Amino acid sequence: MIRAHPLKGPNRLKLGIFSANADGGLAITDVPERWKAGWRDNLSAAQIADRAGLEFLLPIARWRGFGGKNRVREWSFETFTWAAGLAAATQRIGLFMTVHVPLVHPLYAAKAMATVDHISDGRAGLNIVCGWNPKEFGMFGTPLVEKGYDQAAEWIDIVERLYASESPIDHDGAYYRLNQAVSRPASLQSPRPVTMNAAFGGPGRDFAAAHCDYLFTTFSELADAATHVADIRERSARIGRDVGAYTVAHVVCRETEAEARAYYDRYAVELADHAAVDDHMAGKKEFSQSHDTHAYDRYRQRFAGGAGTYPLVGSPRSIADEMIAVAEKGYEGIALSFVNYTQELPFFCDRVLPLLERAGYRSAG
Repeated sequence: MIRAHPLKGPNRLKLGIFSANADGGLAITDVPERWKAGWRDNLSAAQIADRAGLEFLLPIARWRGFGGKNRVREWSFETFTWAAGLAAATQRIGLFMTVHVPLVHPLYAAKAMATVDHISDGRAGLNIVCGWNPKEFGMFGTPLVEKGYDQAAEWIDIVERLYASESPIDHDGAYYRLNQAVSRPASLQSPRPVTMNAAFGGPGRDFAAAHCDYLFTTFSELADAATHVADIRERSARIGRDVGAYTVAHVVCRETEAEARAYYDRYAVELADHAAVDDHMAGKKEFSQSHDTHAYDRYRQRFAGGAGTYPLVGSPRSIADEMIAVAEKGYEGIALSFVNYTQELPFFCDRVLPLLERAGYRSAG
């Protein structure tokens, strides 16, 4: 039975798991319990999230790491096959695939994405990224594309045309040429699976406004968070669309504030993989527009703790209150990372979700 995609469900604040397909998750740390991202661990984390009623699993697309003692992010699962495997082992949760547009042909992506959508009975999702890391693209012998979002617009248009057409299509564009191309079956979702784009800069947000259902964005301070929601709403409204906003956060949830802060300092300061943090921050700062420019100077701990995402560090009550504050700024959901998903996610689900339910932001899983 095909149901509405979980991101279109009734909960006021949607929640998901981010980056479990890659070693370390988002943390750049040397603590012994750091996430190893083995397949069985991924399966366990996905099933914990599925049983708890979380809405989505969102992987990162990573082809090489950032060095350091642990060769951070060098180990990661490819996202189409990762999503297909988890689709067969879960019941309700949405399963995203993250695709570097210049590295994956749209004809292949259309077929692979539709396959996951059929395996999952309509729970597939697509995170469209254009890439920022020249070292990764160099592995493929491919340069970074100057106008990556122009290519992405042509890419997603081809996918939608393939799904919509009952007959083969031709395409002669700036980036792709297709001759009598077909891709059957189409996705169960129409015109294609739920799409998102993570963007901070103007071109990426314009692309999200025109072609995606949701924008994922970061913010450094909660006081400034609403400006990003207003921005994507305005950009999408101009062209007659309504694009929702999500954000990302790394979580340290403990019984007390003091316990949480102590552990955050331990893994993201004392035992941070500093060489990898330096490499990651330098690459992001030079090539990516994913954060406020001042974030690189002011928030080193956040990059070690969760790749520069917003920290949710504290007791169940304080974290629930801060998540509610994020929702009140207009965000429809949050993608969450942990130092170790299988060890920490059960406590988070058991203690934080009921507080969000009682406050009216979620229903019982």
